[in-house]
Amino acid sequence: MDEYFESYEELDIHQLMLSDKTRVLTYKNAIFNMKDEFQGKIVMDVGAGSGILSIFCAQVGAKKVYAVEASMLVKTIEQVLIENNIQNTVEIIHSKVEDIDPNSLEKVDIIISEWMGFYLVHEGMLDSVLFARDKFLQKDGLLFPSIAKLYASPCQLPSMYEFWDNVCGVSMRCIGKEYRKIKSMKPEVLLLNQDNLLAEGKLLAWLDLNCISIEELNLLGGDDYVSVCEKNGRYQGICIWFVVEFPDGSKLSTAPYDEATHWKQTAIVLPTDTKVIEKEPIAFKLELKKDTSNPRRYNIELNLLDAEEVEHDIPCNCHMTKCIVTKMYIENQANNESALSTE
Repeated sequence: MDEYFESYEELDIHQLMLSDKTRVLTYKNAIFNMKDEFQGKIVMDVGAGSGILSIFCAQVGAKKVYAVEASMLVKTIEQVLIENNIQNTVEIIHSKVEDIDPNSLEKVDIIISEWMGFYLVHEGMLDSVLFARDKFLQKDGLLFPSIAKLYASPCQLPSMYEFWDNVCGVSMRCIGKEYRKIKSMKPEVLLLNQDNLLAEGKLLAWLDLNCISIEELNLLGGDDYVSVCEKNGRYQGICIWFVVEFPDGSKLSTAPYDEATHWKQTAIVLPTDTKVIEKEPIAFKLELKKDTSNPRRYNIELNLLDAEEVEHDIPCNCHMTKCIVTKMYIENQANNESALSTE
């Protein structure tokens, strides 16, 4: 058993996740809102963990639930099933889903999994869900969740900057500078106040779990992005968050402006900050590459670009002359067409 699965044997981790009411209730509501789709159906729970999602599926009338769990937590799941009197509905499979013989199980109607990690894809568990989809899911079967979206926005990070300006009356900016150099080497998981977002989030990746391939997960993002500041502030990092959507239309969001979750947000810390003003464009390239030596991890690369040298959205609300002129032209064309249609 590798370290990844052993780490999930720690009950502290499961208490943390089960205490995340936004996480648990979003899944529960998505299942109960579509209980007609579960009644009499066969479900696979990939990475069952504490077994709570399997139990929800049994509660709405699933005929059979395969709770697939590779860690030794299966012993605990067995006790939870007996405690809730559903041991005859939920069958525990102590295995990686990749090691299950596809001929040993009938096709399932629904796959459910809470596979998301920090910045969505950390831990690489989505690979296992897609493997299960390809090997075990009926044609036109359902995935919970079915859509995943990854966003990024320039932001302020006062905890990385302002703290060192005044420590009980002592200036420690020199230490803060070294601190940020260290922090800029890897993603920082934190809760960001929504007021510290400088711009609207840019969509880095839109994953349709019904059809995306495992190979497509090797590289996410990678385009040039231009964000337009919605306020004056200090450009100190990039904030990353994700949203997943369920077949019933419900969403689980980890955005700074939504209810906090145990995922928090992920920030890329800049070693130095820059003063920005409202409507100023910030250009960057952000890509997430799967680590070839450890597929459960991604390497995140951020490149700061010159906003004058990259293409902007059309229309763009920034203060650059070319964007102002383009926006005015589009608005005039729309007004002219509207006038013609009313004559």
